[in-house]
Amino acid sequence: MSKRLFVTFSVLVIASMLLAACGGAGTTAKTLKIVSSLPMTGANLVISQAIVNAEILRLEQAGGKACGGKYNVVYEAWDDASAALGKWDPAVETENANKAAADPTIIAYLGTYNSGAAKLSIPILNQAGPLVMISPANTYPGLTHAAAGLTDPDEPDKYYPSGIRNYARVAATDDYQGSVDANLMVSLGIKTVYIVDDNELYGKGVADSVHQNATKVGITVIAQEGYDTKAADYKALMTKISTSNAGGPPDAIFIGAVVDNNVAQVLKDKVAIMGDNETVKFIGPDAIYTGALIEGAGADVAEGVYASAPGLAFKDLGEVGKKFLADYTARFGGATKEPYAVLGFDTMGAALKAIEDVCAAGGDPTNRQAVRDAVFAIKDYDGALGKWSFDANGDITLLWYVVGKVTGGQFVEFGSFLP
Repeated sequence: MSKRLFVTFSVLVIASMLLAACGGAGTTAKTLKIVSSLPMTGANLVISQAIVNAEILRLEQAGGKACGGKYNVVYEAWDDASAALGKWDPAVETENANKAAADPTIIAYLGTYNSGAAKLSIPILNQAGPLVMISPANTYPGLTHAAAGLTDPDEPDKYYPSGIRNYARVAATDDYQGSVDANLMVSLGIKTVYIVDDNELYGKGVADSVHQNATKVGITVIAQEGYDTKAADYKALMTKISTSNAGGPPDAIFIGAVVDNNVAQVLKDKVAIMGDNETVKFIGPDAIYTGALIEGAGADVAEGVYASAPGLAFKDLGEVGKKFLADYTARFGGATKEPYAVLGFDTMGAALKAIEDVCAAGGDPTNRQAVRDAVFAIKDYDGALGKWSFDANGDITLLWYVVGKVTGGQFVEFGSFLP
């Protein structure tokens, strides 16, 4: 069996049991279980831990209870990565989805982080109730909607064999992120870009979107190619890129990849061959917007890297968002620098709101179909991200992105941007 991490927050269960004892004689609260499936092994642990922390915080704020104390809500954080791969593992994600589908007490599946993982688990959960899946991070558009030139002809319908949508996400998608990144390049005066990707669903998808949008705004895309994520070094690739623009380097390199696909080594060799990130800019999407990149490459090497991520800049968050940041700092002993923490908070918030809405309508929150329906009915939710809704496809209606630049050993936010 693939190794995984199951983190059960028993303190919530104990607290819920104590609260249930106050609910009246003869009353026993039923248990609802929510699980997450995220890479808790490898470089993505930094991002996943921030998401999990935020989900713990939101459930703690609800007292581990739902529907006036009639239900205990238990949360387990599952690992979909393996030590063998050092990142998300298709076998482990498939195993997680099958395990969740078979456990009738599980009424929401929070994940995944990697779009390729979601591609595997959505159809499994779709035939299990369906069991609703809410992602804090997936950005490949084809999971929920078609995007010209970016998605396959049979997407997204092939992921929903029951004919009912069971997947929603609080992260805006790469068809919009590509536009943000292209506009960023225009603002930086970039005229030429060389695009590389990790050949995975997410990485190639966001690279394709940047390619498409860069061309639209008049930036010359010299080439786009995949790289070997297991290579020992990328000096040959960077040497080739360094002479790709009429014998010289391009103005920028855009990398479509998750950080644990050797992005730190790509960056190290880029700097070794072409100099610092002001000379030839290094730009990436949300999956490199993490302290793990800076730690892996070194602060000096990472200085000047740009990245975008779904959501608002922390400074632009509203009252609920700012309270979340303060509560997170107090609960976990330090402010988070990971942009996905806020999305994790609203992912758990959406699951809890759905449960409460089912109860308010006189329904049964142990019924997966009822919880799924309530998730897709969420409108004008006042979350940490702001006020947002899910559309009919399960996409969030809030399309803001934050852009940051590594400065002094950490990502510093420029601000919030729309596509």
